[in-house]
Amino acid sequence: MKALIIGCGIAGPVTAMALREVGVDAEIFEAYGQGAEDVGSFLNVASNGLAALRVLGAHHKVLSQAIPTPRMVMWSGSGKRLGEVANGLRLDDGTVSHTVLRSDLYRTMRDEAARRGIEVTYGKRLVSYDESARQVTARFADGTEATGDLLIACDGVHSSTRTILDPQAPAARYSGLYSFGGIVKDSGFPGEPGVYNMVFGKRAFFGYALPESGETWWFANLPRRLGDVPKDWKPVLVRAFEDDANFSAELIRRSDVEPGSPIYDLPPVPVWHRGRVLLIGDAAHATSPSSGQGASLAIEDAVVLARCLRDSGSHTKAFERFEAERRPRAERVVAYSRTISNSKAASPVARVFRDLMLPFFLKKSASQESLAWMYRYQASL
Repeated sequence: MKALIIGCGIAGPVTAMALREVGVDAEIFEAYGQGAEDVGSFLNVASNGLAALRVLGAHHKVLSQAIPTPRMVMWSGSGKRLGEVANGLRLDDGTVSHTVLRSDLYRTMRDEAARRGIEVTYGKRLVSYDESARQVTARFADGTEATGDLLIACDGVHSSTRTILDPQAPAARYSGLYSFGGIVKDSGFPGEPGVYNMVFGKRAFFGYALPESGETWWFANLPRRLGDVPKDWKPVLVRAFEDDANFSAELIRRSDVEPGSPIYDLPPVPVWHRGRVLLIGDAAHATSPSSGQGASLAIEDAVVLARCLRDSGSHTKAFERFEAERRPRAERVVAYSRTISNSKAASPVARVFRDLMLPFFLKKSASQESLAWMYRYQASL
Protein backbone atom coordinates (compact mmCIF):
# COMPACT_ATOMS: atom_id res chain seq x y z
CA MET A 1 0.00 0.00 0.00
CA LYS A 2 1.22 3.52 -0.83
CA ALA A 3 -0.03 6.80 0.64
CA LEU A 4 0.27 10.17 -1.07
CA ILE A 5 0.74 12.75 1.69
CA ILE A 6 -0.21 16.31 0.84
CA GLY A 7 1.79 18.82 2.86
CA CYS A 8 5.23 18.83 4.47
CA GLY A 9 4.70 20.87 7.62
CA ILE A 10 4.79 18.98 10.90
CA ALA A 11 1.93 16.53 10.26
CA GLY A 12 3.20 15.34 6.88
CA PRO A 13 6.60 13.92 7.87
CA VAL A 14 5.28 12.46 11.14
CA THR A 15 2.41 10.76 9.31
CA ALA A 16 4.79 9.33 6.75
CA MET A 17 7.01 7.92 9.50
CA ALA A 18 4.04 6.43 11.35
CA LEU A 19 2.73 4.76 8.21
CA ARG A 20 6.16 3.30 7.50
CA GLU A 21 6.04 1.67 10.95
CA VAL A 22 3.04 -0.42 9.84
CA GLY A 23 4.30 -1.22 6.36
CA VAL A 24 2.59 1.53 4.37
CA ASP A 25 4.85 3.32 1.89
CA ALA A 26 4.51 7.10 1.83
CA GLU A 27 5.60 9.99 -0.36
CA ILE A 28 5.17 13.65 0.59
CA PHE A 29 4.13 16.41 -1.81
CA GLU A 30 4.64 20.02 -0.68
CA ALA A 31 2.94 22.96 -2.41
CA TYR A 32 5.75 25.44 -1.80
CA GLY A 33 8.94 25.39 -3.78
CA GLN A 34 11.17 25.00 -0.74
CA GLY A 35 11.06 23.94 2.90
CA ALA A 36 9.81 25.96 5.86
CA GLU A 37 13.18 26.37 7.58
CA ASP A 38 12.55 29.99 8.50
CA VAL A 39 8.77 30.02 8.90
CA GLY A 40 7.06 30.74 12.22
CA SER A 41 8.19 31.55 15.74
CA PHE A 42 8.04 28.83 18.41
CA LEU A 43 5.43 26.44 19.68
CA ASN A 44 4.60 24.10 22.51
CA VAL A 45 4.91 20.34 22.14
CA ALA A 46 2.93 19.06 25.10
CA SER A 47 3.82 15.90 26.97
CA ASN A 48 1.06 13.95 25.18
CA GLY A 49 2.57 14.93 21.82
CA LEU A 50 6.02 13.88 22.98
CA ALA A 51 4.56 10.57 24.14
CA ALA A 52 3.21 10.00 20.63
CA LEU A 53 6.60 10.89 19.13
CA ARG A 54 8.20 8.41 21.51
CA VAL A 55 6.11 5.67 19.88
CA LEU A 56 7.93 6.48 16.64
CA GLY A 57 11.35 6.72 18.28
CA ALA A 58 11.60 10.40 17.38
CA HIS A 59 11.03 12.34 20.61
CA HIS A 60 14.70 12.56 21.63
CA LYS A 61 15.47 14.39 18.39
CA VAL A 62 12.91 17.04 19.27
CA LEU A 63 14.01 17.32 22.90
CA SER A 64 17.57 18.05 21.79
CA GLN A 65 16.30 21.20 20.01
CA ALA A 66 13.80 22.35 22.65
CA ILE A 67 13.56 23.89 26.11
CA PRO A 68 11.56 22.30 28.97
CA THR A 69 8.50 24.36 29.96
CA PRO A 70 6.45 22.30 32.43
CA ARG A 71 4.66 25.16 34.24
CA MET A 72 2.58 28.24 33.48
CA VAL A 73 2.05 31.19 35.83
CA MET A 74 -0.82 33.55 35.04
CA TRP A 75 -0.66 37.29 35.70
CA SER A 76 -2.95 40.27 35.25
CA GLY A 77 -1.82 43.40 33.46
CA SER A 78 -1.68 45.13 36.85
CA GLY A 79 0.97 42.67 38.02
CA LYS A 80 -1.28 40.49 40.17
CA ARG A 81 -0.41 36.79 40.23
CA LEU A 82 -3.62 34.99 39.25
CA GLY A 83 -2.52 31.39 39.63
CA GLU A 84 -0.41 28.55 38.28
CA VAL A 85 -1.15 25.48 36.16
CA ALA A 86 0.89 22.63 34.77
CA ASN A 87 1.80 22.79 31.09
CA GLY A 88 1.15 19.11 30.54
CA LEU A 89 1.90 16.15 32.80
CA ARG A 90 5.21 14.37 33.23
CA LEU A 91 5.65 11.16 31.29
CA ASP A 92 6.74 8.00 33.09
CA ASP A 93 10.38 8.73 32.22
CA GLY A 94 10.15 12.28 33.60
CA THR A 95 9.74 14.01 30.23
CA VAL A 96 7.78 17.28 30.43
CA SER A 97 6.28 19.56 27.80
CA HIS A 98 8.84 21.46 25.74
CA THR A 99 8.93 24.62 23.66
CA VAL A 100 10.72 24.51 20.32
CA LEU A 101 11.29 26.83 17.41
CA ARG A 102 8.85 25.84 14.71
CA SER A 103 11.68 25.86 12.18
CA ASP A 104 13.68 23.43 14.34
CA LEU A 105 10.72 21.10 14.78
CA TYR A 106 9.99 21.18 11.07
CA ARG A 107 13.61 20.55 10.13
CA THR A 108 14.00 17.76 12.67
CA MET A 109 10.89 15.90 11.49
CA ARG A 110 11.65 16.39 7.79
CA ASP A 111 15.25 15.23 8.16
CA GLU A 112 14.23 12.21 10.21
CA ALA A 113 11.65 11.26 7.59
CA ALA A 114 14.32 11.56 4.90
CA ARG A 115 16.68 9.42 6.96
CA ARG A 116 14.00 6.75 6.97
CA GLY A 117 13.79 6.82 3.20
CA ILE A 118 10.72 9.02 2.74
CA GLU A 119 10.78 11.22 -0.35
CA VAL A 120 9.60 14.84 -0.33
CA THR A 121 8.81 16.62 -3.61
CA TYR A 122 8.40 20.40 -3.54
CA GLY A 123 6.39 22.68 -5.83
CA LYS A 124 3.44 20.27 -5.95
CA ARG A 125 0.23 22.16 -5.26
CA LEU A 126 -2.78 19.85 -5.33
CA VAL A 127 -5.60 21.04 -7.60
CA SER A 128 -7.72 17.89 -7.93
CA TYR A 129 -7.75 14.14 -7.57
CA ASP A 130 -9.47 11.19 -9.22
CA GLU A 131 -10.38 7.87 -7.67
CA SER A 132 -10.86 4.44 -9.16
CA ALA A 133 -11.90 1.23 -7.45
CA ARG A 134 -8.29 0.54 -6.51
CA GLN A 135 -6.31 3.81 -6.58
CA VAL A 136 -6.34 7.58 -6.21
CA THR A 137 -4.51 9.95 -8.52
CA ALA A 138 -3.42 13.39 -7.33
CA ARG A 139 -3.14 16.16 -9.93
CA PHE A 140 -0.88 19.13 -9.30
CA ALA A 141 -0.82 22.70 -10.57
CA ASP A 142 2.35 22.09 -12.61
CA GLY A 143 0.54 19.47 -14.72
CA THR A 144 2.09 16.43 -13.08
CA GLU A 145 0.29 13.70 -11.20
CA ALA A 146 0.97 10.90 -8.75
CA THR A 147 -0.93 7.69 -8.04
CA GLY A 148 -1.27 5.72 -4.81
CA ASP A 149 -3.70 3.73 -2.73
CA LEU A 150 -4.53 6.54 -0.29
CA LEU A 151 -4.36 10.33 -0.19
CA ILE A 152 -3.74 11.82 3.26
CA ALA A 153 -4.22 15.58 3.55
CA CYS A 154 -1.79 17.25 5.94
CA ASP A 155 -2.05 20.68 4.31
CA GLY A 156 -3.08 22.77 7.28
CA VAL A 157 -5.85 25.06 8.42
CA HIS A 158 -6.33 26.51 4.90
CA SER A 159 -6.30 23.03 3.34
CA SER A 160 -7.11 22.96 -0.36
CA THR A 161 -7.74 19.22 -0.08
CA ARG A 162 -10.55 19.87 2.42
CA THR A 163 -12.38 22.01 -0.12
CA ILE A 164 -11.83 19.50 -2.93
CA LEU A 165 -13.07 16.69 -0.72
CA ASP A 166 -16.15 18.66 0.33
CA PRO A 167 -16.94 21.97 -1.42
CA GLN A 168 -19.30 22.78 1.48
CA ALA A 169 -16.56 22.37 4.11
CA PRO A 170 -16.25 25.31 6.50
CA ALA A 171 -13.46 27.79 5.96
CA ALA A 172 -10.94 28.68 8.63
CA ARG A 173 -12.38 30.87 11.39
CA TYR A 174 -10.53 34.02 12.47
CA SER A 175 -10.02 34.18 16.25
CA GLY A 176 -9.91 37.97 16.49
CA LEU A 177 -6.19 37.87 17.35
CA TYR A 178 -2.91 38.49 15.57
CA SER A 179 0.12 36.57 16.81
CA PHE A 180 3.69 37.81 17.21
CA GLY A 181 6.83 36.30 18.65
CA GLY A 182 10.50 36.91 19.16
CA ILE A 183 13.67 36.03 21.04
CA VAL A 184 15.85 38.55 22.84
CA LYS A 185 19.36 37.44 23.79
CA ASP A 186 20.77 38.40 27.18
CA SER A 187 17.69 40.42 28.03
CA GLY A 188 18.54 40.66 31.72
CA PHE A 189 14.89 40.40 32.69
CA PRO A 190 14.05 38.26 35.74
CA GLY A 191 12.20 34.99 35.65
CA GLU A 192 12.39 31.34 36.59
CA PRO A 193 13.66 29.02 33.85
CA GLY A 194 11.12 26.45 32.72
CA VAL A 195 8.12 28.64 33.47
CA TYR A 196 5.77 30.22 30.95
CA ASN A 197 4.58 33.56 32.28
CA MET A 198 1.18 34.37 30.78
CA VAL A 199 -0.01 37.96 31.15
CA PHE A 200 -3.63 38.93 30.56
CA GLY A 201 -2.78 42.53 29.77
CA LYS A 202 -5.07 45.54 29.65
CA ARG A 203 -5.15 45.59 25.84
CA ALA A 204 -3.48 42.37 24.69
CA PHE A 205 -2.03 39.06 25.86
CA PHE A 206 1.68 38.50 26.45
CA GLY A 207 3.68 35.37 27.23
CA TYR A 208 7.36 34.73 27.86
CA ALA A 209 9.75 32.05 29.01
CA LEU A 210 13.42 32.18 29.96
CA PRO A 211 15.64 29.24 28.95
CA GLU A 212 18.78 28.47 30.91
CA SER A 213 20.71 30.19 28.11
CA GLY A 214 19.58 33.60 29.35
CA GLU A 215 17.44 34.42 26.33
CA THR A 216 13.84 35.57 26.63
CA TRP A 217 11.34 33.89 24.31
CA TRP A 218 8.20 36.01 24.01
CA PHE A 219 4.92 36.01 22.15
CA ALA A 220 1.97 38.37 21.98
CA ASN A 221 -1.67 38.01 20.94
CA LEU A 222 -3.17 41.32 19.85
CA PRO A 223 -6.93 41.81 19.32
CA ARG A 224 -7.27 43.29 15.85
CA ARG A 225 -9.74 43.51 13.02
CA LEU A 226 -8.70 41.09 10.28
CA GLY A 227 -6.78 42.90 7.55
CA ASP A 228 -6.11 46.00 9.67
CA VAL A 229 -2.35 45.89 9.09
CA PRO A 230 -0.13 48.87 9.96
CA LYS A 231 3.11 49.69 8.14
CA ASP A 232 5.07 48.98 11.32
CA TRP A 233 3.77 46.64 14.01
CA LYS A 234 6.34 47.52 16.69
CA PRO A 235 4.82 50.84 17.87
CA VAL A 236 1.37 49.26 17.81
CA LEU A 237 2.54 46.45 20.10
CA VAL A 238 4.44 48.80 22.40
CA ARG A 239 1.31 50.92 22.85
CA ALA A 240 -0.74 47.79 23.58
CA PHE A 241 1.51 46.84 26.50
CA GLU A 242 3.02 50.10 27.78
CA ASP A 243 0.43 50.47 30.57
CA ASP A 244 0.93 46.93 31.90
CA ALA A 245 2.93 46.40 35.08
CA ASN A 246 5.68 44.27 33.56
CA PHE A 247 8.55 44.56 31.08
CA SER A 248 6.61 43.44 27.98
CA ALA A 249 6.70 46.83 26.24
CA GLU A 250 10.45 47.18 26.83
CA LEU A 251 11.07 43.65 25.57
CA ILE A 252 9.20 44.45 22.36
CA ARG A 253 11.19 47.68 21.93
CA ARG A 254 14.36 45.58 21.97
CA SER A 255 13.02 43.05 19.48
CA ASP A 256 12.86 42.76 15.74
CA VAL A 257 9.09 42.57 15.26
CA GLU A 258 8.03 40.67 12.17
CA PRO A 259 4.57 41.13 10.60
CA GLY A 260 1.85 39.57 12.70
CA SER A 261 -0.02 36.43 11.67
CA PRO A 262 -3.79 36.16 12.10
CA ILE A 263 -4.78 33.21 14.29
CA TYR A 264 -7.35 30.79 12.90
CA ASP A 265 -9.07 27.65 14.03
CA LEU A 266 -11.75 25.45 12.45
CA PRO A 267 -15.38 24.94 13.38
CA PRO A 268 -16.41 21.27 13.29
CA VAL A 269 -15.64 19.86 9.84
CA PRO A 270 -18.49 17.53 8.79
CA VAL A 271 -16.50 15.41 6.33
CA TRP A 272 -13.11 14.06 7.38
CA HIS A 273 -12.89 11.34 4.74
CA ARG A 274 -14.49 10.07 1.58
CA GLY A 275 -13.33 7.17 -0.51
CA ARG A 276 -9.56 6.92 -0.39
CA VAL A 277 -9.00 10.47 0.90
CA LEU A 278 -8.60 11.50 4.56
CA LEU A 279 -7.98 14.82 6.34
CA ILE A 280 -5.78 14.84 9.45
CA GLY A 281 -4.08 17.41 11.67
CA ASP A 282 -4.98 21.05 11.09
CA ALA A 283 -6.71 20.16 7.82
CA ALA A 284 -9.40 18.40 9.88
CA HIS A 285 -9.41 20.14 13.27
CA ALA A 286 -7.16 23.18 13.48
CA THR A 287 -6.99 24.68 16.97
CA SER A 288 -5.70 28.07 18.04
CA PRO A 289 -2.30 28.09 19.82
CA SER A 290 -3.98 28.94 23.14
CA SER A 291 -4.21 25.30 24.19
CA GLY A 292 -0.63 24.50 23.11
CA GLN A 293 -1.98 21.35 21.44
CA GLY A 294 -1.86 21.93 17.67
CA ALA A 295 1.36 20.02 16.97
CA SER A 296 0.56 17.36 19.56
CA LEU A 297 -2.86 16.61 18.05
CA ALA A 298 -1.29 16.19 14.62
CA ILE A 299 1.36 13.81 15.98
CA GLU A 300 -1.33 11.79 17.78
CA ASP A 301 -3.34 11.65 14.55
CA ALA A 302 -0.40 10.13 12.70
CA VAL A 303 0.08 7.33 15.22
CA VAL A 304 -3.63 6.53 15.50
CA LEU A 305 -4.06 6.49 11.71
CA ALA A 306 -1.19 4.04 11.33
CA ARG A 307 -2.71 1.73 13.95
CA CYS A 308 -6.15 1.90 12.33
CA LEU A 309 -4.75 1.03 8.91
CA ARG A 310 -2.80 -1.87 10.36
CA ASP A 311 -5.69 -3.31 12.35
CA SER A 312 -8.61 -2.75 9.98
CA GLY A 313 -9.53 -4.91 7.04
CA SER A 314 -9.86 -2.01 4.60
CA HIS A 315 -9.04 1.67 4.28
CA THR A 316 -12.77 2.46 4.62
CA LYS A 317 -12.99 0.78 8.01
CA ALA A 318 -9.65 2.30 9.03
CA PHE A 319 -10.81 5.84 8.22
CA GLU A 320 -14.11 5.31 10.05
CA ARG A 321 -12.28 3.96 13.07
CA PHE A 322 -9.81 6.85 12.98
CA GLU A 323 -12.56 9.47 12.91
CA ALA A 324 -14.55 7.78 15.67
CA GLU A 325 -11.50 7.85 17.94
CA ARG A 326 -10.12 11.26 17.06
CA ARG A 327 -13.08 13.56 16.39
CA PRO A 328 -14.43 13.86 19.96
CA ARG A 329 -11.00 14.58 21.40
CA ALA A 330 -9.93 17.03 18.69
CA GLU A 331 -13.15 19.03 18.78
CA ARG A 332 -13.01 19.22 22.57
CA VAL A 333 -9.48 20.67 22.38
CA VAL A 334 -10.55 23.18 19.69
CA ALA A 335 -13.46 24.36 21.85
CA TYR A 336 -11.27 24.60 24.96
CA SER A 337 -8.64 26.58 23.08
CA ARG A 338 -11.22 28.94 21.60
CA THR A 339 -12.53 29.74 25.08
CA ILE A 340 -9.03 30.78 26.12
CA SER A 341 -8.55 32.86 22.95
CA ASN A 342 -11.82 34.68 23.60
CA SER A 343 -10.58 35.66 27.07
CA LYS A 344 -7.50 37.24 25.48
CA ALA A 345 -9.67 39.56 23.39
CA ALA A 346 -11.98 40.60 26.22
CA SER A 347 -13.66 44.00 26.43
CA PRO A 348 -12.71 46.38 29.28
CA VAL A 349 -15.68 45.25 31.39
CA ALA A 350 -15.05 41.58 30.60
CA ARG A 351 -11.36 42.01 31.55
CA VAL A 352 -12.30 43.10 35.07
CA PHE A 353 -14.60 40.11 35.47
CA ARG A 354 -11.99 37.78 33.98
CA ASP A 355 -9.24 38.90 36.35
CA LEU A 356 -11.58 38.46 39.32
CA MET A 357 -12.75 35.00 38.31
CA LEU A 358 -9.60 33.53 36.76
CA PRO A 359 -7.99 32.48 40.09
CA PHE A 360 -11.09 30.42 40.92
CA PHE A 361 -11.23 29.00 37.39
CA LEU A 362 -7.59 27.94 37.54
CA LYS A 363 -8.14 26.12 40.83
CA LYS A 364 -11.24 24.26 39.66
CA SER A 365 -11.04 23.91 35.88
CA ALA A 366 -7.36 24.13 34.98
CA SER A 367 -5.82 21.84 37.57
CA GLN A 368 -3.81 18.77 36.64
CA GLU A 369 -6.77 16.55 37.45
CA SER A 370 -9.27 18.55 35.39
CA LEU A 371 -6.94 18.64 32.37
CA ALA A 372 -5.94 14.99 32.56
CA TRP A 373 -8.29 14.30 29.63
CA MET A 374 -6.01 16.42 27.45
CA TYR A 375 -2.58 15.38 28.67
CA ARG A 376 -2.98 11.72 29.62
CA TYR A 377 -4.15 10.58 26.20
CA GLN A 378 -1.96 7.75 24.92
CA ALA A 379 -1.59 7.33 21.16
CA SER A 380 -0.21 3.87 20.53
CA LEU A 381 0.58 1.47 17.73
